[in-house]
Amino acid sequence: MQESSGVPDVFDPRIYAAGIPHDRFRALRDRAPVSWQEEPEILGWPAGPGFWAVTRHADVVRVLKDSGTYSSALGATQIRDPDPVDLPFIRRMMLNQDPPVHGRLRRLVSRAFTPARIERFAATARERARKLLAEAVAAAAGGEVDLVRTVTDDYALLNLTDLLGVPADDRGLLHAWTERVIAYQDPDEPPVLDGDGRPVNPRSPAMLAEMFAYAQELAVYKRAHPADDVMTSLATSELADAELEMFFFLLTVAGNDTVRAAAPGGILALAEHPSEQRRLWRGDVSMATAVDELLRVHPPVLSFRRTATQDTHLAGRKIPAGGKVVVFHASANHDERVFPAPHRLDLGRTPNPHVSFGDGPHVCLGAHFARLQLRVFYEETRAACGGLALVGPPRRLVSNFVNGIKSLPVRPLEPSVPPS
Repeated sequence: MQESSGVPDVFDPRIYAAGIPHDRFRALRDRAPVSWQEEPEILGWPAGPGFWAVTRHADVVRVLKDSGTYSSALGATQIRDPDPVDLPFIRRMMLNQDPPVHGRLRRLVSRAFTPARIERFAATARERARKLLAEAVAAAAGGEVDLVRTVTDDYALLNLTDLLGVPADDRGLLHAWTERVIAYQDPDEPPVLDGDGRPVNPRSPAMLAEMFAYAQELAVYKRAHPADDVMTSLATSELADAELEMFFFLLTVAGNDTVRAAAPGGILALAEHPSEQRRLWRGDVSMATAVDELLRVHPPVLSFRRTATQDTHLAGRKIPAGGKVVVFHASANHDERVFPAPHRLDLGRTPNPHVSFGDGPHVCLGAHFARLQLRVFYEETRAACGGLALVGPPRRLVSNFVNGIKSLPVRPLEPSVPPS
């Protein structure tokens, strides 16, 4: 609890190492749906001015849809304020822009994410999932296996390299760059310190220089050797060099970590709800509705930040111009006002207006690709074994941004033995 106000703290990244703090979010939704959160120094990162936490579904959707009042560009989209000198650089990324600038870039890049191109990756993704799962089941040999280490990390990353057109031998680079950006709050990923011993923002120009140089080299290669991949489309489009670099960064991080977080999170939810796992294994529910329900209960992204462009009111609270407004997807997805029995996994749930991919102008550009990968992954998991039983607690990412799982020990069941 925050001592000064008695309001549950949902800022501290360490809270999320134990899972989504549903009790805290429930208290906020009921008593303080827009609450002031302090932003103390934690894990070596400096204190901030504080922010407004938005926890009800209706208010989260309102903020995400109203880019005129709640800007992505003024202070970018992370809770912690960027260094003012870095802000112009950070605003080159589509994620940190507002309409109409945002719309121009989104239209350009969406041309690369054609349904036909994405569907062509389905066969490759299916074969990859089948191979990784077969190897994991064999390695378990009736015992346990870490599904993250053996399957889901490689599945997400190799699918991304295929879509982008990055050589498979370079996947280690993409993994390292993603870890640096996503896991910066986690003690297992110590921050890079500057000369004064202060942590360096992983989204700063200095920290992204290596990735951007690689993106330019790859673009040059794709112009000379075009292929049916996203980087060829981007390299031969009207994007400026700086815009191409930022898109490579966005696609590398978001494109990898969405599935990387969601796939083991979905398996964890199934293992914790064996009756629903049995329904899925028997084919009693649609895989499409199952994918969305698993995304609802385990959203890949926990929160996103906006900045108020003017004095406004939200859920009865006055938000001053310049105030930080942070929407919590994980809370909105469990709002009792929208989802009956929100903590019950129901793979047949419909309608299911979860906000795991956001809403409004910034709704996830790669949502179709992510759903495709997850559908293929769950189908191949169902074909590979009789189910998955949890044999130990998962290790979760220390982060108030990404709902990541670092390890998931499971026991594959024999095909003839359904989940108990």
